[in-house]
Amino acid sequence: MESFSTGRKAAAWGVHAYTAMGLPLALLSALALIHGDPVRFWALNCLAVFVDATDGTLARRIEVWKVVPEFDGRRLDDIVDFITFTFLPVLFLVLMDMFPPQLTWAAALPLLASGYGFCQERAKTDESFVGFPSYWNIGVLYLWLLDTTPWVNVTVIGFFSLLVFVPVHYVYPTKTKLLKPVTVWGGYAWALAMFVMAINPEAPWAHTVAVASLVYPIYYFTLSAVNHRRNAG
Repeated sequence: MESFSTGRKAAAWGVHAYTAMGLPLALLSALALIHGDPVRFWALNCLAVFVDATDGTLARRIEVWKVVPEFDGRRLDDIVDFITFTFLPVLFLVLMDMFPPQLTWAAALPLLASGYGFCQERAKTDESFVGFPSYWNIGVLYLWLLDTTPWVNVTVIGFFSLLVFVPVHYVYPTKTKLLKPVTVWGGYAWALAMFVMAINPEAPWAHTVAVASLVYPIYYFTLSAVNHRRNAG
């Protein structure tokens, strides 16, 4: 068995601790939502997403799976992701009354769909997510910023819940080679715009910027269709 220095082991555990920071951020997000503070909720959610977007790079650089093989960092990452990307956005839907009152139960659909998605052995390949990759926080944030009606909300969420079960190869932004620089750098600019809108939802320009920013999700889904044809073919 390969031996690693104390410093390397400390670095590996530090990466796992960094990933775990998503859990207290999730708790703070839930408390913000319970106290009726959606802006603080989204600010904390964005911070948790930043942690999720950066911990993988650190993990690969340190090779944590080699240094501390007894600890499953991917399982920890999945737990944090489910809470951050699925459970909390669904809680937002319910507590912010974004569904028709008689259809509040439909908020369970993305939870069940993502439960299935997260447990699929082929939920990810080397380059793709297979099935809609549970970007519920992004979808719910858009619905909130655009102030869509409850019936539109339940229709959109229901539709994407079904897409979790359809084995389309969606772009994995940091791994899909096709147009990767455009996807990554465009994603940075788009994520920054989303964060600014999330903490300034009442600004007179927020709605216009939200509509304009849909260019990136359209690009993402279009590229995913091309990516799927390349992988399926």
